[in-house]
Order: sequence, then C-alpha cells, then structure tokens
Amino acid sequence: MEKNIESILLELGIDFRLCGNIKKTFRNVATIQQGKDGDLCYCSFEGEEALSLISKSNADIILCGEDLEKAIAQNYQSSNLSKKQQFIFVNNPRAAFIKIINKISKNDNKKVGISPTAIVSATASIGSNCYIGNNVVIGEDCKIGNDTVISDRAVIVQKCIIGNNCVIEPGVTIGADGFAYERDKKTLELERFPHIGGVRIGDNVEICANSSIARGSISDTVIGDGTKLDALVHVAHNVIIGRNCELTAGTIIGGSTIIGDTSWMGLNCTLKNKIKIGNKVIVGAGACVIHDVPDKDIVAGVPAKSIKHKVITDKLFLMAGQRSDNP
Repeated sequence: MEKNIESILLELGIDFRLCGNIKKTFRNVATIQQGKDGDLCYCSFEGEEALSLISKSNADIILCGEDLEKAIAQNYQSSNLSKKQQFIFVNNPRAAFIKIINKISKNDNKKVGISPTAIVSATASIGSNCYIGNNVVIGEDCKIGNDTVISDRAVIVQKCIIGNNCVIEPGVTIGADGFAYERDKKTLELERFPHIGGVRIGDNVEICANSSIARGSISDTVIGDGTKLDALVHVAHNVIIGRNCELTAGTIIGGSTIIGDTSWMGLNCTLKNKIKIGNKVIVGAGACVIHDVPDKDIVAGVPAKSIKHKVITDKLFLMAGQRSDNP
C-alpha cells in the first residue's frame, strides 16, 4: 500500500525540507544499504561517509540530517545522485524514521479485544481499545488504561495501575511480592515482610519479555511516563523510576532505590537498594552501583565510579544504536 511521506511527517509534527524527485509515496521501509524502489530509509551518518552511503543507495526516499542539505543539493544538481530519489532533511533522521514506523505499525497492526483464555478478576478494570493476550492473568484491584497491550502469558498479580498506551510483552510479571525478610535473633528464622503496596505504571511505558516488577511493601513501586524496560529487567519493591528512562536487558534494581528522569541503565548493571540516581544519568554496562549518583553523571565499573571527566563527546547521551544505520 502506498504511503504519503509528506502527510505522515506533517501529521507527526516533524519539520522537514525536500530535495529531488517529486515522488512522495513509499510502500516499505529498509536499511539504506538494502533500500530499493518503493522503500523509505534513513541515514544518520555525517559528512563524506553519509554522502558515500547515500550515493550507493537505491531507496526511493532517504531521510537525511539537516547538515547534509547543501552537499546533497549540490550533488543532485551535478547529477552525482539519482534523479529518481527524494531526499528529506530533518533534525534527527533516525528519530523521524522510528516515529514513521511506529505510526504505520500502529495503524496497520492494531489489536483490540480480550483473549478467551485470559483470566480477568471481577474487581479489575480494563480501558477502551486494549488488547489482552492469550493466558494473561489480571488480578484483583488492577486497573488497565486505554490503548494498552498486555501480551501473552503476562501476569498482573494485584493492586496494579497501568496507564494509557502501554505495552507489556510476553512473560512479564507485575505486582508479585518483593523479596524482604527479617531474621529472628534467637531462632535465626526468616519472617517475610508483608507486601501490601501496589505498582503504579504511567502512560506510554513499555516492558519487554520476562521482566519482573515487584509491588511495594507498604508504599507503591512506581514507573514514570515514557520509561522503557528491556527484557529480563528486575525492579524490586518500593523502587521509584522517573520519566523517559531506559533500562536495558538484565538491569537489576534493589528495593527502595530512586531513579530520576531520562536516565539510562547499561546491560546487566546492578543498582544497590536504597540509593538515589539523579536525572540524565548514564550507568555503564555491567556496573555495580552502590552509592548515590548526582544528576548528569556517567558511572561505570565495579564498584561504579564516575567517568564523566573521561568522556569527550557531547553525543554520548543519544544512547547506544544512535550511530548505526540499521533499524
């Protein structure tokens, strides 16, 4: 099906400028290396490296950075670039490409309804336009917002509030008891700390496969709007995570830890319980964080220490994958 790139960009509110062929429709998306007739791709490289990739691409429409506009216009006029192609200049081609794909996917693949194999408590509520997958369990006093997807075999145990437009992938468990015990001084036996809190998840949150979010012992565990959790992430009881954070695969967060907004946790990092991570913090892969981390710091190692003074690029916070032209 032909899709009009200009109308999509306008609808998404993305500022752009055009160069080249007047063709404004595409059928598929592809990498810049594999693009062909009817394809939309993007190039987030810069300078000569970008121009080399673009000149070799057979894609019909290429999203490019604004800094390439002058060079591409000159090459187009001198016939060094295909006259059949259209070039679209945006502030961040990768971000624009992602938004375009998400919009197309949302329109084309929207699922709504509750699987007959799902088990939903009589005290739970589910918003409009939701999809509840096969063998999902939604327990007592849970509330699911509008346009949210709960995928196959996810278990929402009890006292959980999940916001609007969230995605919960297969095998996720939300709202089970956390791991907290008190040892008797005489018998040395372990007494479980009662968990009577819940879990509150904001809007536009995504939690990938087989992650675990424990409910609070007394107060709630909280995940802020727009935060994304990769597969196999564990969030312990009473943790508070801010808005628009990224927790990559294998991240473990100890109980009662607080993470500020827009922070990023590297692969398989561990955050000790009862510490505070500031806003816009980067935690390196495999790091073990045992102390508080201030705003905008970068920490790595075991135990984690600040390496911010060693970082010389101002683009690090664009995060992993931003330099790659593969989707």
